[in-house]
Amino acid sequence: MSDTTVTRDVTEAGFAAEVLETSRSRGVVVDFWAPWCGPCHQLAPVLERVAARYTGDVDLVKVNVDEAPDLARRYRVQGIPSVKAFRDGGVVAELTGVQPEAVIERLFAGVAPTAADRLVAQAGRASGEERERLLRAALDEDPGHVAAVTALARLLADRGEREKAHALLDRVPETSDVARLRAELSVAGAARDTDTLDRLRAAAQSGDAGATLELGRALAAAGAYEEAIDALLAAVRAHATRDAARVALLEVFNLLGEDHELVGRSRPKLASALF
Repeated sequence: MSDTTVTRDVTEAGFAAEVLETSRSRGVVVDFWAPWCGPCHQLAPVLERVAARYTGDVDLVKVNVDEAPDLARRYRVQGIPSVKAFRDGGVVAELTGVQPEAVIERLFAGVAPTAADRLVAQAGRASGEERERLLRAALDEDPGHVAAVTALARLLADRGEREKAHALLDRVPETSDVARLRAELSVAGAARDTDTLDRLRAAAQSGDAGATLELGRALAAAGAYEEAIDALLAAVRAHATRDAARVALLEVFNLLGEDHELVGRSRPKLASALF
């Protein structure tokens, strides 16, 4: 363990950045308290003692519920002290009231980095063969480690080994990051040269639904997303290509992300084409 213990007050305005975002890279334990709360003052030194043993791996922060009532409501703080442990942007463990040090220790241990976490972090600072070795070592420790799986799948995809990348992604739940990478792999597999694109455009203009579908996929692979979406919507409207085009269009949406302007404009068009 390294660096210094992080023990600080967090306001409602800073909570998203200092707790939710930080918890995506390391554990964060939040002590919901108030200055008038006697048990809170009893628990504080216990929390700080345990936090000192997890320096650099788990942050300890304090939220004054009198100054942050919205946070207290959002996280259903019914009594204080209330201690909640965050990982990956959400609460993964919690306790209320004064607790023995051993209980606090288990809470911190539950959000501290695992051996696989540490190997993935090392891989993020490495490159080439060393990066791949570290990621594979992380998967030896934890075969379902999502960050290791997605990082190694991306490495394989960049090397052109898309089937192996797809097989890796099948190991883990379909998180938004996994869905986006899977979409990238599928879209990239449809890449075509310029002459082929021209032939597909001509065939699509003549009413060939299959060519329209393939054109949409190829345009997405080329990064021409607006034109790709238009082609795929046209393919959705054709009975023969309806299902395949819908799947291809959803892959483009996953690739762009729900916040993308094109996705926002195109989802209603997809619904209209389907129904």
